[in-house]
Amino acid sequence: MRYALDARDALGGRLFDADRGCAAFTQRLVTLAAGAREARRHQDADELFYVLAGAGSLQTAAEELALAPGTAGFVARGGEWTLRAGDDLTVLSVLVHDPEEASQPFAAVDLGEVDAGRATAGREFLLGAGPELGCNSATQFVGLIPPGRAPDHYHLYEEVIYVLDGEGTLEIGGERAPLRPGSCVHLPPTLVHCLANNGDTELRVLGVFRPAGSPAAAYYPDGTAAAVPAAAR
Repeated sequence: MRYALDARDALGGRLFDADRGCAAFTQRLVTLAAGAREARRHQDADELFYVLAGAGSLQTAAEELALAPGTAGFVARGGEWTLRAGDDLTVLSVLVHDPEEASQPFAAVDLGEVDAGRATAGREFLLGAGPELGCNSATQFVGLIPPGRAPDHYHLYEEVIYVLDGEGTLEIGGERAPLRPGSCVHLPPTLVHCLANNGDTELRVLGVFRPAGSPAAAYYPDGTAAAVPAAAR
């Protein structure tokens, strides 16, 4: 299925990008061995990041931030920053090309300390980078999907997804692709799909979508807006 791939098959950490039909984003894994460092700067993109494993730090001209699994955030386009690996460090990076002007140059949050919002079919989400943190070009979140299958639906935003934990199935137009940790998904706007949790434990996914908004905003194939719990509105 062209909308899904496995990170283990990616060359040089490259996941979804323009060559794979996703011009809005460049999604890739950044890996640094213990003690290594990498300077980063993107003139035409905001960079949203999420620490998958390891420890280290992120240094900008103004401050230095300790990194640990679950740290999420962004650096606005043109910003200079350096990744330093204390232990072996793995970061999921999503470049948002031609971004909106950011309200601040840099922000980060520990998603372990974020209150969960509610979406349809018993699903919840933890918000990372987004307008509330000064990133006006996209919204980053971790989706918490309980066992079961939600109804087919679509979004008005474009999205890239990385599976963090659990097992499931991506269903699009009668095709199915298995999902497991390291699976990646690209969902263009209005593509009807279902991301089902086939296991007995929570399926956790890391998503980035644009334009920014609520991960709970969804529509059924007939165009009816999916009901959203009042607490998520």
